[in-house]
Amino acid sequence: VSICKQEMLQKKKNAVLVDGVILNGPITDSKAGEKFVEEACKIIMEEVIRKADDVTEKVCEWRAPETLKQILDLEMRDTGESHQKLLQLCQDVIQYSVKTSHPRFFNQLYAGIDYYSLVARFITEALNPSVYTYEVSPVFLLVEEAVIKKMIEFIGWEEGDGIFNPGGSVSNMYAMNLARYKFCPEIKEKGLSGLPRLVLFTSEECHYSMKKAASFLGIGTENVYFIKTDERGKMIPEELEKQVQRARKEGSAPFLVCATAGTTVLGAFDPLDKIADICEKHGLWLHVDASWGGSALISRKHCKLLHGIHRADSVAWNPHKMLLAGIQCCALLVKDNSGLLKKCYSAKAAYLFQQDKFYDVSYDTGDKSIQCSRRPDAFKFWLMWKALGTAGLEERVNRALALARYLVEEIKKREGFQLLLEPEYANICFWYIPPSLRKMEDGPEFWQKLHQVAPVIKERMMKKGSMMLGYQPHQGKVNFFRQVVISPQVSREDMDFLLDEIELLAKDL
Repeated sequence: VSICKQEMLQKKKNAVLVDGVILNGPITDSKAGEKFVEEACKIIMEEVIRKADDVTEKVCEWRAPETLKQILDLEMRDTGESHQKLLQLCQDVIQYSVKTSHPRFFNQLYAGIDYYSLVARFITEALNPSVYTYEVSPVFLLVEEAVIKKMIEFIGWEEGDGIFNPGGSVSNMYAMNLARYKFCPEIKEKGLSGLPRLVLFTSEECHYSMKKAASFLGIGTENVYFIKTDERGKMIPEELEKQVQRARKEGSAPFLVCATAGTTVLGAFDPLDKIADICEKHGLWLHVDASWGGSALISRKHCKLLHGIHRADSVAWNPHKMLLAGIQCCALLVKDNSGLLKKCYSAKAAYLFQQDKFYDVSYDTGDKSIQCSRRPDAFKFWLMWKALGTAGLEERVNRALALARYLVEEIKKREGFQLLLEPEYANICFWYIPPSLRKMEDGPEFWQKLHQVAPVIKERMMKKGSMMLGYQPHQGKVNFFRQVVISPQVSREDMDFLLDEIELLAKDL
């Protein structure tokens, strides 16, 4: 070791050694690093981007966990691997990952690839910014401000505030905490001990993050009152009114109603106007979880689904879903423009948010976030919006919902396919009844057997790699498929393929 150090010292004129470490010059080999990035980008281009819309490729190359552990060689060692080995690992990671940009990936509430938001992600990953102060993130703070302003316009507010968060679940938690702070501002300093029993209301079909947020914030899951929904999955306003009155009679303190615009499974939109009437009557904060359905606001044809959203106090909206901005891209938008977000979340860290800076410190927006480090997620949406324009985004929404309508009509024509309900958004929920069950009498045994069908078809499609389609039981109904149309890469042929493939995979069931 000493001989090596002597050689290094000879090579470096005026080398400085501290604790046995040479401090002159960089420690990394930048040329080798650049070469590795270049080679890795070629793999990404060939194996991900160029194949994104190729239906002859598999959606996934399924391997069981133990097999995949062996293939990937997950062990981390004392010495680093060669670049050739690392490039092979990159290739393997791509090969065995699910291709969410594949036209036949219908499994989640996100899908597809947008090339502009992808380039935006390349830029932000390379720059590695953190969005809290103007001095370290000038461009991205201005971009976020511009995007939030535009989103607020589509909600129908004259003014407002907002912040991008790591997921719709976090946006819902922000809103719940903000509503509680508005109801009792002293909680920020004094905590929970002096508060009455706080109660909030949401529908039976709400996202599970409402329950998690109540638990995380110390409100308690027992204090989330789940309001009955109708046969379409929409909150029943009369039931909400009853539950608010019940809470008051119990001596509780109602403070928040969370309505949903686009439920996760059925794609239902709560009647926002009627819910807003009840909130106004009882002085309750109205939050609308439009994480999934918010993008319909971009469409002049479909924005009526969210009629009344302008009356909300806060809205969660995820452009990474229907609009393909890339995970994660999630905004919480707030009607209050008096600095409520900052008052609620500010901790006034003196080493970040100095008030005597040489520029306008109102652009240091990081103190209205619960995070310190924060990704510039708005940039993906901004670059995509700049590229496509509002008209291009609107076309995405309209086409996705037109394809959904096409699939619904095809389901109605085919023997063995049965809709749960007529969808109003991009969620198409249906059963496939295989030939062996079609003449069976409707009853417990029939439904028990039908419950087992979807998991078998799902296993077969995954192992074949032909497509990915989600299924679930829901509100007393046995397993059914939930097909979601999002990606602009999807065509009418893919809708036909989906139905043909289910029939093919289930022909022996």
